[in-house]
Order: sequence, then C-alpha cells, then structure tokens
Amino acid sequence: MDSDILRESNVTPFNPRRAYVDDFALRIGQRATLLPLAGARAYGMLIALTHSELEQLYTARGLDQYRPEAVLARPLEGQSSPALCYNLREAPRPDERNPDYAVRLRRVLSKLEFPAEYVASVS
Repeated sequence: MDSDILRESNVTPFNPRRAYVDDFALRIGQRATLLPLAGARAYGMLIALTHSELEQLYTARGLDQYRPEAVLARPLEGQSSPALCYNLREAPRPDERNPDYAVRLRRVLSKLEFPAEYVASVS
C-alpha cells in the first residue's frame, strides 16, 4: 500500500521501505493479490503498522475478503524481515481485469522508483 492511501484511512505508516517477496506474483482482478509462483518476484512497500491499524484497514468494506499470510519481505536496502501480506482468500478468475487499478498502481510504483520492467508488467 501507498503511505498516502494509509493516511487517508487514518492509519499512520511507520518506517516505509521498498521491498519485494520472492516466489509470489501480482495478480489484478477486481482486486489485487499475490499468488504463489515459483521464480516470480512481487514488489511493494514494507510498512510497520499496529495490530489495531491492520484490523481497522482489513475490516473495512471490500477489504474484509483479504487474509494475512506470512512472507519474507526483502527490502531493497537492509535486512530481510518477516511480514504479513494480506491476500485474497480466492484468486481472481483468469478473465477478471481492472485496468483502472493497474494504471493507478503503475503510477505509484513508478513514483516509488521500482524497477521499470516490473512496473511495465503490471496489468
């Protein structure tokens, strides 16, 4: 998630860092999620939040379909860290698309200076 979006939700992001997780791929249907995929890499932000902030975020309408999953996040600078990644309980159907969300996400990923080839692959 983007720190600005978190602030709009009255959540204070702490220690945001660019990071990636290996063996997961981003899949955008009506909503976005990470899916296990050997050899893949997904980039995003590693942000420290409290348990109450996580509950506040993921009990909100539309986000209650996500569940926490333990991952090993690898910051672009610094040491790896265990983290929770909230993923959909069910993967989006293969025919699901959300081009508007993909455009917004590419814009944020570009602003945060993630690898250009990854940004271009987001669809």
